[in-house]
Amino acid sequence: MSIDSIIAIAVSKAVKELYGVETAPESITPQATRKEFEGNLTVVVFPWVKAARKAPDAVAAEIGNWLVTNEQAVEKFNAVKGFLNITVSPRFWNGVLAHIAETPDFGITSPTETSPLYMVEYSSPNTNKPLHLGHVRNNLLGFSLAEILKACGNRVVKTNIVNDRGIHICKSMLAWQKWGNGVTPETAGKKGDHLIGDFYVLFDKHFKQEVSNLMAKGLSEEEAKAASPLMAEARAMLVKWENKDPEVRALWETMNKWVYDGFDVTYRRMGVDFDKIYYESDTYLEGKDKVLEGLAAGKMYRREDGSVWADLTPEGLDHKLLLRSDGTSVYMTQDIGTAKLRFQDYPIDKMIYVVGNEQNYHFQVLSILLDRLGFKWGKDLVHFSYGMVELPEGKMKSREGTVVDADDLMDDMVQTARAVSAELGKLDGLSEQEVTAISEMVGLGALKYFLLKVDPRKNITFNPKESIDFNGNTGPFIQYTYARIRSVLRKAAEEQLNEVDFNDVEPGEREIALIQALSDFPSVVQNAGANYSPALIANYVYDLVKTYNQFYHDCSILKEEDAAKRSLRLELSRQTAKVVKTGMGLLGIDVPERM
Repeated sequence: MSIDSIIAIAVSKAVKELYGVETAPESITPQATRKEFEGNLTVVVFPWVKAARKAPDAVAAEIGNWLVTNEQAVEKFNAVKGFLNITVSPRFWNGVLAHIAETPDFGITSPTETSPLYMVEYSSPNTNKPLHLGHVRNNLLGFSLAEILKACGNRVVKTNIVNDRGIHICKSMLAWQKWGNGVTPETAGKKGDHLIGDFYVLFDKHFKQEVSNLMAKGLSEEEAKAASPLMAEARAMLVKWENKDPEVRALWETMNKWVYDGFDVTYRRMGVDFDKIYYESDTYLEGKDKVLEGLAAGKMYRREDGSVWADLTPEGLDHKLLLRSDGTSVYMTQDIGTAKLRFQDYPIDKMIYVVGNEQNYHFQVLSILLDRLGFKWGKDLVHFSYGMVELPEGKMKSREGTVVDADDLMDDMVQTARAVSAELGKLDGLSEQEVTAISEMVGLGALKYFLLKVDPRKNITFNPKESIDFNGNTGPFIQYTYARIRSVLRKAAEEQLNEVDFNDVEPGEREIALIQALSDFPSVVQNAGANYSPALIANYVYDLVKTYNQFYHDCSILKEEDAAKRSLRLELSRQTAKVVKTGMGLLGIDVPERM
């Protein structure tokens, strides 16, 4: 049991005995005492002041005295107005450390067959271009969130919806037909997603030239775009696709296969995966059927032109188009179809969509419509809305080819990590194989940590150089600290240092601070899951390694002559490494054994 839980239970008993007030222990949340005050944990006593009919400082003193008398974990206390600052008995911390050591998966709650089932959707790429920096943040957030929710004791299904149909797909296909000369990923020596992305950019280049030529003949920009022969061909190809033209469908399947093979390489390197992948080409007709069911049930309405709409004015919104007058689907309809298939496949308790904040309105509407259509989780669906990623030089545009490609970005991060690590001497004495592996680990760790340490709702300006720094709140700083701890433990094993029982050792200030930081891990994991925030894990691990480095600086470990003290410090190092590895694992980040 954590020290927080022990104190919460004791305070619950105290207020029942002192004031006759029933208070659930889980409603009492001890916090780490602020550094300017003496103590380890602080409890706010204001909730019981009214029942006690005493001043807040008097209530804090009464509860504090009760704890000192009745709870062996409490050594002393001080009261500051309505804040009860509790000092835990030093030797009690040894028991906390022993509990952490005896729990291999400390901080992790395993799901059971009856645990809630969460479905987390992330990635959602288009098959007309490779993954870019924006997708990287999406994938990392989605994967990490899924891992955190699992660690909180939930069953989790990681899912992806691929946008594999529409006019944008036809643009790449048409460009390949016109200017590809039969090129394939193999003959071009390129990943398939990169090759198709090149043709998407090429289409836009020719389209802009057409529009420019038409405008030179006196048409307005809008008229020129409408009159573009190239765009007319792309639309005609889309009609053929929807009519299942064999030739168009065959090309579509071939080019999509190239893209999927390329995506798989990127996903593997990024360290993300999926339990189930859906494709919009399979779901958009399902959505249409569901909307027509809703129409028949009077939950939607049809206008004179034949289009189908939902009246959302009772919810304070507007009217939403669901089927065009020609009967074709819109994005909202497709999402309803995907939801229908997912509900058939899984008994979902909570659906989480990891999608950028530009889609806030879309998911507000989707939640209302799914609820109307009878999906039990529709009303409570979660739009995990995150901010955009920009570069120091501004926004990215796919059609103009100015995006930061995910593969290129990962390559650059690894090369930079190798150069910085070598310059600082952190790769000295390592084999080429080890250097390659560590450079990959540090480069991708820096990228992931930089994108995950920030509150997901905030926009980020990604600066690669800033992310690869072995000092400060960065992935490499944490990775290097982990490698340092592992080095200490290896040396202890090599020197065959005798480890003895340290239960009677009274830990010092630095040791207590580290044990307390370790003991916080389970509650941090639960909090990160409840708030859908990988950033809470990231910043906890950073604070933990800072606390360890202070301990490492002030407390001798291997050279400590007192065997019991040395054993305590080695165990502290061992458990810190364990928690750092677990925490970074929840972020999808690996840590090196040596560096």
